[in-house]
Amino acid sequence: MARPILTAERMRAAETAVIEAGTSETALMERAGRGLAEAVRLYAGPRETLILCGPGNNGGDGYVAARHLQQVGYEVRVAALAAPSADAAKWARAQWNGPVEPFTAAAEASIVVDCLFGTGVSRGLEASVVERLLLLVDNALVAVACDLPSGVASDDGVLLSPIGNYDLTVTFGALKPAHRLMPAMARMGRLVLADIGIEGGSDWFEIERPELPPLDPAGHKYRRGLVHCLAGQMPGAIALAASAAARSGAGYVRVSTSLPIASLPSSIVQTGGAELQDERIGCILVGPGLGDLPQVLTLALTAPRPIVIDADAIGLIGEPERLHGHDTILTPHEGEFRKLFGEVVGSKPERALEAARRSQSVIVYKGPDTLVASPDGRLGFAPPAPAWLASAGTGDVLAGMIAAMRARGLGAFEAACAAVWLHGRAAEAAGRQMIADDLVAAIPSVL
Repeated sequence: MARPILTAERMRAAETAVIEAGTSETALMERAGRGLAEAVRLYAGPRETLILCGPGNNGGDGYVAARHLQQVGYEVRVAALAAPSADAAKWARAQWNGPVEPFTAAAEASIVVDCLFGTGVSRGLEASVVERLLLLVDNALVAVACDLPSGVASDDGVLLSPIGNYDLTVTFGALKPAHRLMPAMARMGRLVLADIGIEGGSDWFEIERPELPPLDPAGHKYRRGLVHCLAGQMPGAIALAASAAARSGAGYVRVSTSLPIASLPSSIVQTGGAELQDERIGCILVGPGLGDLPQVLTLALTAPRPIVIDADAIGLIGEPERLHGHDTILTPHEGEFRKLFGEVVGSKPERALEAARRSQSVIVYKGPDTLVASPDGRLGFAPPAPAWLASAGTGDVLAGMIAAMRARGLGAFEAACAAVWLHGRAAEAAGRQMIADDLVAAIPSVL
């Protein structure tokens, strides 16, 4: 089951539903603070701890965590930016029997836990608060954020104020978009999700380990999926994509090419004809290494088969509406996205969903925070992938993997999500010095 990702509004609604069902707000705060304390204890061990509390419920979680850490022998100090303003936070403050020092005078500590502001923040912090917080976070041995680092916008990952680098972020109930969106994602360190008894349904979720179609013992290569790739002006890119499709479990991969491609494995069939009316084709792949050959994209769009459109082919589409009525998956990076869709207003999730709606296609919006968007409103957030994926050819590999998953029988959205997850895990297996060829070679071990 994929983990839901909730906007601030959806999270408040989920909390309200639990409270209306009979769980008190203070009970939820007690669970959150206890979970925060346990995460700190397991991650950092017994060291002097400074907990920074804001006036809202994020600060209330901090008071509860301070109490639990003190009970297991921690030397705990609490510094408050302001007195609690929310009822549950006032309750939590009353349960804390230690001193509370002013935030402006708080001295450094080995562990600093930032409970100033969470999902509710909508504007930048005051300069004096930012300066003090950065000093404490940067000089801590271990910096922990409660729910989100203070100054991060929950729904789009924007940094409303300068923030430091945290080692651990502990969130509650469900992930928030900022946990999986840049630039905030890069500052959060390890992410821990604490269960506090809240479940929120959502069409937004984190992409998790896919369930792939089982191999039929009585099946044959066409039943396992035929991927047909269309070559262009740069054969190396389509060779990577075709090889990735073959390594990802497609039963048969062939490439239409006017000239032989020496770098293709011998198991991949090279043909001079397009043969795109073949009903056995599970997916057509067009774009890697295509160059300026719009007629090849047009040829692909004349075939009544699922199509993955990648790289150069994205820039040849013209208008997104051209894809209506086709079964298509697009894989744009930021530049390709802007070229096809223009300046779409909103957060990255909102832009991805708008692009999916306009093109009536599944969109794999690539980047360090890759998203997969469907015209029906579903949105998958990729888990963090290694930074070394940012190298030449890895996008071609992803396109081939998506085509294989589609040909193997997964729906367009499910195929894209599966390939994105496997792509990141293959990069982990290949190691930080990998090149795209190593990424292809790592696919079988991940499968």
